[in-house]
Amino acid sequence: MTRADTPPAVELSRVTKRYGGGEQAVTALDRLDAVFPSGTFTAVMGPSGSGKSTLLHCAAGLDRPTEGAVTIDGTSVTGLSERALTRLRRARVGFVFQAFNLVAALTAAQNVALPLRLAGRRPAAGEVTAMLAEVGLADRAGHRPSELSGGQQQRVAIARALVTRPAVLFADEPTGALDAASGRDVLRLLRESVDRHGQTVVMVTHDPFAAAHADRVLFLADGRVVDELSGPAGAPEIAVRTARLEAGVPS
Repeated sequence: MTRADTPPAVELSRVTKRYGGGEQAVTALDRLDAVFPSGTFTAVMGPSGSGKSTLLHCAAGLDRPTEGAVTIDGTSVTGLSERALTRLRRARVGFVFQAFNLVAALTAAQNVALPLRLAGRRPAAGEVTAMLAEVGLADRAGHRPSELSGGQQQRVAIARALVTRPAVLFADEPTGALDAASGRDVLRLLRESVDRHGQTVVMVTHDPFAAAHADRVLFLADGRVVDELSGPAGAPEIAVRTARLEAGVPS
């Protein structure tokens, strides 16, 4: 549960991101403001080209905005060197992607331990096993990705993202490559990480059912937040808002 005196996990203030220059310049984000409070689950939706992925990349420190400010866990990203930004991401940011991005040659346990080792920290005894147990895969610790189903691989990816106890976990279409049952398992894990551990989750998705697991939904169009649903919202209501947005109908 987030508290009023807790600073947001991530804040974007008048963020603009342009690619290219002159007449060929493309504005992916246009003076966008967004706050992601600690301990909340936010879904980000919008038509193709609306700026969803660019928002995620700027908010996570994977890309730098052309203008505006990004703050992650109280630290301004503006002006950080690449080395300092890399350290910040390793310590305070987790990632889950549609394609899993596990290292094929490593076991599930070794994949989960990887962020700790990259940060120069040896995992404590039982730390990795405990994370795998949280996602229901303690008995698969020695299996490589090729020996796991897609849903199991994504659960390993979630354990890997959470092992550092990051300030925020970014999920980019985390159920996009999964069957319905596996997708439900992944969404349940993300929801539980918020409810049980106060994790902050920001998820880009096109799926109204996935978005219905969030505390709120932000709708993007033309690089700006143009609509928002706060509080529990069902997939049908989210689908209607999405359809209106794609049709260019004002909210």
